[in-house]
Amino acid sequence: MQSTLDFGGERWQASQAPTLSVWPPDAQSLTADWQPMWQDFAGSPQGRALMTRLSESLGTGARIYPPDPLRIFRTLAAPEVRVVILGQDPYHGPGQAEGFAFSVPDGIRMPPSLRNIFKEIQRETPGPVTTSGHLGRWVAQGVLLLNTVLTVQEHQPASHAGWGWEAWTDQVVRVLAGQDRPLVFLLWGAHAQAKHKFIATLDAQARHCILQANHPSPLSALRGPNPFIGCGHFRQANHFLQKTAQTPIDW
Repeated sequence: MQSTLDFGGERWQASQAPTLSVWPPDAQSLTADWQPMWQDFAGSPQGRALMTRLSESLGTGARIYPPDPLRIFRTLAAPEVRVVILGQDPYHGPGQAEGFAFSVPDGIRMPPSLRNIFKEIQRETPGPVTTSGHLGRWVAQGVLLLNTVLTVQEHQPASHAGWGWEAWTDQVVRVLAGQDRPLVFLLWGAHAQAKHKFIATLDAQARHCILQANHPSPLSALRGPNPFIGCGHFRQANHFLQKTAQTPIDW
């Protein structure tokens, strides 16, 4: 039976969920600081390989999420970033991934990882419980919601790992870590933590706050030695922002 999704009372077929349909992406609509970086990447061996592989996959009719893999780079300029949350790859279910890591559109049921994120926020800072999984309100406060890999094939987690996205997100992390402004990096899961070396190399003066934990997926959120549940990252991030004369995030 064809599954359906619920968008605020409107029910529609899962096959109607928006997918990636335009590739290569429009680089001109990225914020000015990301544009030259993307153009350099797209012309690199890793970038060309990614372009080709995604084009070929789309040509076979594969359903790929999210519909706009570079959305975060159209929305948040590098100088506006104060916190980086780094995960693994996008949600692979219909209608879930929307170009901001861990975020889902309004009206979409929260995936388990996102429910664990809000469970941890509630544990650290008790207050009203949100019913929306759309994290645009975090992005508006300077939170870069990024995965190490920015596309995925429907129902095939990590299917685009090793396609070339890692080289792009490596460069994004390097550029941000090389800034003089103190930033918070939340590295969730082994894929995200693999980028710690770039931050450490560029942060000899320890300007930044680097926090690491397991991925919030139910498979690892409670597992040692560094469980996500109980990590205290949201409270620690805000403490660091306040210590460096920055406004804390309203999680």
